[in-house]
Amino acid sequence: MNVLAVGAHFDDIELGCGGALAKHVASGDNVCAYVATLSGFTNPQHKVIRSNETAFCEGQKAMKILGVELICGDFKTLELEFNEELNQELIKIVEEKKIDKVYTHWMGDIHHDHQAVAKSSMHSCRHVPNMLMYRSNWYHSTLDFKGNFYIDITDFWDKKEKALLSHRSELQRTAYKWIDFFKNEAENAGQRIGVKYAECYEVVKWLEK
Repeated sequence: MNVLAVGAHFDDIELGCGGALAKHVASGDNVCAYVATLSGFTNPQHKVIRSNETAFCEGQKAMKILGVELICGDFKTLELEFNEELNQELIKIVEEKKIDKVYTHWMGDIHHDHQAVAKSSMHSCRHVPNMLMYRSNWYHSTLDFKGNFYIDITDFWDKKEKALLSHRSELQRTAYKWIDFFKNEAENAGQRIGVKYAECYEVVKWLEK
């Protein structure tokens, strides 16, 4: 199976579906991850919080831990749009890699860049038979995340956590709260389906053969 994970920034994919990707790799699937932006950003006072170089180095390390091929876009952080330029990049990957399954951002995510990636994934991956949407933050939306698909990541939580810890600059910014939050999410999802840790997704489409 050829699997593609799509994210707006370095760390989104690891947060949303890192366990599933590690599981795919362990099963022998071909897995690649496309990160659309350079992922560096500054705060409103124009202080650099994470440079593009730091984001890339941390993301590269994380993907290496997961065993995933990294494909980098060069869009600017917070300036990502649902347009033909982004669509063409995704279509090219889908066609060249002969993608069978896509993991992407949830359409209801309030983050501007996340929304753009979700919309582009819907458009550009419309011929891919399997698509799941993940959550990669903790912010509220006016829409409800309809988590209705679970993947047991009990044997892969440690690898997911190790990949997340690669993003030191982002974890320092959030006082390492991402780790506890997503571990709790994985435990809650696992509790609902009778395993220790799970990732929960919203199904866009699923082909059972």
